[in-house]
Order: sequence, then C-alpha cells, then structure tokens
Amino acid sequence: MISTYLADVSLLLQAVTNVTALAQVDREKIYQWINELSSPETRENALLELSKKRESVPDLAPMLWHSCGTIAALLQEIVNIYPSINPPTLTAHQSNRVCNALALLQCVASHPETRSAFLAAHIPLFLYPFLHTVSKTRPFEYLRLTSLGVIGALVKTDEQEVINFLLTTEIIPLCLRIMESGSELSKTVATFILQKILLDDTGLAYICQTYERFSHVAMILGKMVLQLSKEPSARLLKHVVRCYLRLSDNLRAREALRQCLPDQLKDSTFAQVLKDDTTTKRWLAQLVKNLQEGQVTDARGIPLAPQ
Repeated sequence: MISTYLADVSLLLQAVTNVTALAQVDREKIYQWINELSSPETRENALLELSKKRESVPDLAPMLWHSCGTIAALLQEIVNIYPSINPPTLTAHQSNRVCNALALLQCVASHPETRSAFLAAHIPLFLYPFLHTVSKTRPFEYLRLTSLGVIGALVKTDEQEVINFLLTTEIIPLCLRIMESGSELSKTVATFILQKILLDDTGLAYICQTYERFSHVAMILGKMVLQLSKEPSARLLKHVVRCYLRLSDNLRAREALRQCLPDQLKDSTFAQVLKDDTTTKRWLAQLVKNLQEGQVTDARGIPLAPQ
C-alpha cells in the first residue's frame, strides 16, 4: 500500500514538473514573439501568436509596454493601414493583421499597471481614424468593432482618469455616429461606451452642459428606439434604456425627456423582448417614474406643457 502511495506521489510530482516545464517553454515563446514584433519580417506571425495568448498570460501587458520598441511596432501597424481607409481599399488580410495589433493594445488598455501610461501617451487617438470609417464591408466592420473594443476595455474599468481623457477627445460624436449606422454588434459596444461615460458624474454633466450635446444624444437614442421596435435586440435595448435612465438623473435633461422620450418606451412595444429581462424592465419602470415625478398636471392628471 505504501509503495502504491509513493508511486502516486511520484507521478504527481512528475506531472507538476512537466506543467512547470511547459509553462517555462510557453514563457520563453512569449519572450521570443515579443522580440519578433520589432522585425517587419517576423511581426505578422508574432502578432497572431501573442493575440491568441493575451487571455492566458496575466502580465502580458507590462511585458509589451516595457519591452523595447514593442508599442512603436504596434503603432506602426496601425499607421500603415491609414492609406487603405480613404479611399476604402482595406482587405480582409490587412484587417486581420491590424486587429491582432489592436487586440494587444486592448490588453495594455485593460491592465491596471499600464492603463495610465497608455492614456498619457494618447494612444487611443491613433484608433479614431478607424472609427471615422463608414464602409459596410466586413474588413471595415471588424476594424471598427475591434477599435471600439479597446475603448470599451478602458471604460469598463470605471476609472475617473479614463472618462476625463475621453471627454477631451471626439469619442462621443464618433460613438453616436456608429450607434446610428453601425452593425448591431458595433452599435452595442458604442452604446456601452456612451453608457459608461454617462454613468460617471463628470460625463453626465458634460453631455447635459449644452442643449446641443444633449439633443444630439437624445436624437440618436430616439432613432435607435424606433429601429429597435422594428428589429428588436434585447442586448442593445438594455444599453439604450440605461442611457435614458442615467440622463433622467439630470434635472434639465429630465425636463427635456418628458417631451422627447419615444412612445415605444412608454407603451408595451418592447414587452415581449423584455419578458425575461427583469433588470431592463426595472430600469424602464424607474425611467418612467423619474419623468413623472415633479411634473405639473391639470385636474384630470394630464401633464401640462411647460410655459
């Protein structure tokens, strides 16, 4: 019995040794691929391999950021694509390659050790030309979606410095354009970014600071509700409703929303879409309640128009 136990322990130790050795080999490969990013001849394969490993190597972001020439190489990949976006000649191969570079930048944007430096270097601005594109072809759609993913990774952290940085850029009008005319997936990510900006007090105040900013946001959200009533998407509707609910936290925006909230959000248009989504139903009920509070009505309970 003891001999069997010792044999089992020996096998276990051997397995641990093998796993450790395999991890070391993988780590050596990671170092090799990072070094290969600096060479144009080996970069494409290194981008592909590293983008596959980004979820399984927790400290990949600091390794990329602090290694010599790596970020410059990733930015070179991005800049090299600029001539192909206007006129729109981007191929699937070009799109896949630059999206692998963007995936690594998303990794850097997500990591707490590298996020601040990523923002300080204004690297998100290199992605904005991609968000300006309007071509509906798959290579461009993939490019926009992956670029939005980098910004989405930033706002997901709920860091104040991220919102402060984004408000100094044109990200809100860029997101609004994609929310109006992008694919469903791109619309969803763009609306999520707007939602995260609105959930920050500084972001809400910024959007409600002028009528022009608020009305642009409200107009696009209204168009989306109309479109969603024809082509429902529970995931996208959830973000739209959350944006409206957050806007209703601002007194001036609340007053305006009483006049311009789409009827489809007040009636049963989306009852079937939301039948299993208790969270969005609760948000929608709270939105309607917020807009009713403090509203002046006549003797019959009908809201009076503002003077």
